[in-house]
Amino acid sequence: MSQFDLEADAALTQLNFERISETPGAEFAEIIGDLLMLIGTGGLWAVAGGASNLMLKVRRLAGASYVSNLIYAITAVRNDLKRLFDEHAELRERIEHLPTDPKFAEAIGGLSLRVMQTSLRNRLERLAKIVVNGVRDGDLESESLDDMMRAAVELKEIDLQLLSKIYEAQSSLLKSYRALFGEWAQQVAHGWADRFGCLDTEQWKGTRGALARLQAFGFIQAVTTNVTATGELRTQPFGLLPEGAKFWERIQEISAAT
Repeated sequence: MSQFDLEADAALTQLNFERISETPGAEFAEIIGDLLMLIGTGGLWAVAGGASNLMLKVRRLAGASYVSNLIYAITAVRNDLKRLFDEHAELRERIEHLPTDPKFAEAIGGLSLRVMQTSLRNRLERLAKIVVNGVRDGDLESESLDDMMRAAVELKEIDLQLLSKIYEAQSSLLKSYRALFGEWAQQVAHGWADRFGCLDTEQWKGTRGALARLQAFGFIQAVTTNVTATGELRTQPFGLLPEGAKFWERIQEISAAT
């Protein structure tokens, strides 16, 4: 058994849930703590075979489907933490101190609440990555995490595909975003014309909704309209914002995100 198995599993079984107990209720906090303990000490077989009272409590509080979704999400957190611990020695001390970090407890509580909103495995995995990559970056601020978790369960695959393309094309431009906003907007408009300005009508219809959803989350921003030399209105350009870049980086695979 590795040091991580001793320390990081302890982080998932000894969290202090007092800070989150007031919102969902003390019973909810008790359920999350019990479930983490089962996963950390006995594995999934213990949850399935030796936790009938816990299952009854969860079903009564949130419904039967919530049980498997929560197990899946919390297990993903545990597995991603293990990968982070194994591959990055400089982060081991931080991971070992998670049991006494109230922000980590709040992050797990927020994840547990968001699990109620989705049963899709890829979205549950995104929630786990947001938490663990937050551990990696030393950034578990609750307000920022809550916004990203909401986006993780509400954004569609087409939205994330578009965000990926915008991130690839524009992430380097964020260096001038705060210092020279006007220059940033010009760079965005120029690059957008080269990469996205040639969308035909049908492609634009499919993209328009994704752009609206990304903008609603504050991940992108419309900039000065790009007009051709003949005065023809072309596709409205959108620029990647820092929060959009941060969100995209937080939902990446743990091994690829460092």
